Amino acid sequence: MANQTNSGLDIDLGNLCSKDAFGWAKSTFQNRQGKAGETALKVDGAFSNMLSFGKQRIGIASDGIGTKIELAERTGIYDTLGFDLVAMVADDLATAGFEPVSISNIIDVDVLNRETINGLMKGLTEACNFSGMSISGGEIAELGNRICGYGDGMHFNWCSTAIGTLPDALESPIDGSQVKADQTVITLQSRGFRSNGFSMVRRIMQAQFGDNWHKEKYNTSSTWGEILLSPSIIYTPFINSLIEAGVIPSGIAHITGGGIFDNFERVLKTNKLGTVLNNLFEPLEVMQDLIKLGNVDAEKAYLYWNMGNGMLMVVNDSEVDLVLETAKTLNYNAQVAGRTTSTPTMHIETQKVKLEKTY
Repeated sequence: MANQTNSGLDIDLGNLCSKDAFGWAKSTFQNRQGKAGETALKVDGAFSNMLSFGKQRIGIASDGIGTKIELAERTGIYDTLGFDLVAMVADDLATAGFEPVSISNIIDVDVLNRETINGLMKGLTEACNFSGMSISGGEIAELGNRICGYGDGMHFNWCSTAIGTLPDALESPIDGSQVKADQTVITLQSRGFRSNGFSMVRRIMQAQFGDNWHKEKYNTSSTWGEILLSPSIIYTPFINSLIEAGVIPSGIAHITGGGIFDNFERVLKTNKLGTVLNNLFEPLEVMQDLIKLGNVDAEKAYLYWNMGNGMLMVVNDSEVDLVLETAKTLNYNAQVAGRTTSTPTMHIETQKVKLEKTY
């Protein structure tokens, strides 16, 4: 099947299932038409949705952290996963310009372990404090053998829904409709795999090192398990700061499952535009090492992993300096990655690869 090699996942099938699910969901939008809570999504494939309550505009996004959970089970480190959970939903909201304000989470477990739950919630609290969010609700569900995982400890799945408010500075959510040809594309560097691509990561590790691959030394200070568990950077404070400073990006893409191609396409396809990205951050060292270990071709790597680039945004040339200065002030690594083009083709050019996709 398409796009399944080395990963165990079929991204094309996943996209089709998501499209089907959205079709069913969209058929319910009429239920609130003209009423409080009216769904106001303008662009299919947006990273988050908006509910309108008169002048109050609320954003909503849901996600989980997937099989990265196994890294925590293998290493016994549970207090960093909260950053991954918050990043997946808060950063989705931020791509549309929403300021995330609250998160509710569900932990499905086989059996309870109080220490593990406290580790998870400690990390979630730290991530929410960093992002300026509250934890407004949650649920711990004991599901017995419906939940499984690695080792003998508590096994779990962790998902959340976050809500945010649209600032007064924005007349409507950022949805890519304002993107034009010949604008600047800025990239924000990632710290690791975030919460995507771990099915392929685990297959490579298992093939190379066997069942206890997480204990293998990656360098003098970290094991493979520890380096792969690196928590996600949360970009929300940076985007919120830009908007407060009067910089409104034309489009923002959160680089998660599907990599740069699938996610940046969501921003560009509205106006049938393309891009040349010839100055992306190079893939992180751990990604380059995994590509060698798993003999992963470049196209697959850029499809399943963020390759060192966690978020892309389109801005006017006159705003570039302020964007880069704000990033530096807030300790984010950012650089100009390329430009948008008038043809619906995405080009990625790095020191080692040249890839393109027309849509």
